[in-house]
Formats: sequence, C-alpha cells, structure tokens
Amino acid sequence: MADLFSQWAVGEGYGILTQSFKCQSAVTKGQLVVADTHTSGEYVSVSTAGAAATDVIGVALASGAAGEYIPVMIVGIAKVTAGGSVTAGEKVRSAASGQIQAMPATPAAGDEKQIVGRALQDFAAGDTGLIIVGSI
Repeated sequence: MADLFSQWAVGEGYGILTQSFKCQSAVTKGQLVVADTHTSGEYVSVSTAGAAATDVIGVALASGAAGEYIPVMIVGIAKVTAGGSVTAGEKVRSAASGQIQAMPATPAAGDEKQIVGRALQDFAAGDTGLIIVGSI
C-alpha cells in the first residue's frame, strides 16, 4: 500500500463544489458516498458506496455517525483509496467499502451510470492517491 500523494490525507483535496449531507449510517472520511434516504425538506442522506454503485454523490471530507452532517465533495480533486489496480487517466467507479476501482475495459450497457471520475495517478490495491471527482 503506497501513499501516492503525501501532501494530503485521505479525504482531503481541492473541492470546487461541496455540500453538507446527513449520514444515514456511519461514513469514514475519504469514502465514496451514495444517495440513501430522502426526507421532505432536506437533501438526500448519504451512506458508504458499495461496489459498482450507480448513485455516487461524491467523496466524504469528514467522518460522521448516523444522523450527523458531513461535507461531501461533489466536484474537485480528492485523495481516496483504491480497491484494485487503476491506471492514471482511467475512468473510475466505486469498489467495496467506498473505495475506487477501474471501469471495465468493455463496459456493459448502463455501466456509464457508475462513473465517479478519473484517476490522476497509477494505483495498486490499497494505494491512496488522487482522482478527479465528477468528471467523465
């Protein structure tokens, strides 16, 4: 497991667009988060993304317990953890536990809904490094 960009901790970065969301369940800083439950009069709540999620909102910029509000980067550059090998420039999607993984070389119909952004570095499984969030 290599730290590919030591200037930032996991879950830090440069956010162009961030928003506060309520945690539906516990979330750890640096995880990809998905839309969970909507309560009238509020934004949708978030929870940790699972593998190949189609409703990723962004990257958690803080940890939070259920019911707490956390900032989420929707667009920007964030430091995350890879769940598998990813090559710089590749489109990425969610892996288990809110990590990232490369999109398949030959995506199936509908896979474009899983795109979270693009890798800015070459990752091996367990590496931490930078991705562009919200770009395709």
